[in-house]
Amino acid sequence: MIIDTHCHLDFKEFNEDFNDVLLNAKNNNISGMQTICTKIDEFPKILDIAKKHSNIWCSVGTHPHNADSEKHISQDTIKELCDNDKVIGIGETGLDYYYENSNKENQINSFLKHIEVAKMTNLPLIIHARDADDDIIDILTREFNKSPFKGVIHCFTASYKLAEAALNIGFYISFSGIITFKNAEDIRKSCKKIPINKILVETDAPFLAPVPYRGNRNEPSYITETIKKVAEIKKLSVEEVTNTTTNNFFDLFNKAKL
Repeated sequence: MIIDTHCHLDFKEFNEDFNDVLLNAKNNNISGMQTICTKIDEFPKILDIAKKHSNIWCSVGTHPHNADSEKHISQDTIKELCDNDKVIGIGETGLDYYYENSNKENQINSFLKHIEVAKMTNLPLIIHARDADDDIIDILTREFNKSPFKGVIHCFTASYKLAEAALNIGFYISFSGIITFKNAEDIRKSCKKIPINKILVETDAPFLAPVPYRGNRNEPSYITETIKKVAEIKKLSVEEVTNTTTNNFFDLFNKAKL
């Protein structure tokens, strides 16, 4: 059993062959998927997908790229949307200073709102981190010290310093197909250091297809390549990585039921 812990099944790239994508996943032992919200305004479509399929769950949140356009969204609104069996996580939220598609202040305010909802609901926080390691470390550490919450750094590409800070507060680290890329040696070094019982796997589909599919649209069935690479790095069997990362998913996202 494999879980794609982070994908975007509502994106237009899946409009024409959605059912084939799900069949490909099933044929490759992918038993469950979490489809991630990036805009609260698009949440109804995401929830509809999850409701139609027993093995698909979803999250609710505003991506940092959309922090400007959704700065009016309140904590209470996010919290209310969590009141559904299919909603198992908060996000994706976080900070992205690489593109800075939204104002930094709005990104930080949005991030803090999501953290508060994670605390109120006890649902895991799903964090997008790009070129903002120091601010994310400061915010996570400060807010966790006020009152604890749980979560994951998704699609990990950050410094080991951020991984260490996240691990210190009990967070998980999720690896995507990027770990198979030729120029991703730093990410592989981080993976080697991180305990297997704190690792998740994901596709972030339709983005970031792993080698040998790089350059194509990504889909959940391709997660097997990421698992193989993690197994190689950790010097573990594919079966052990599969079983452990799946157990890790259900430990963190404990609202998910199959």
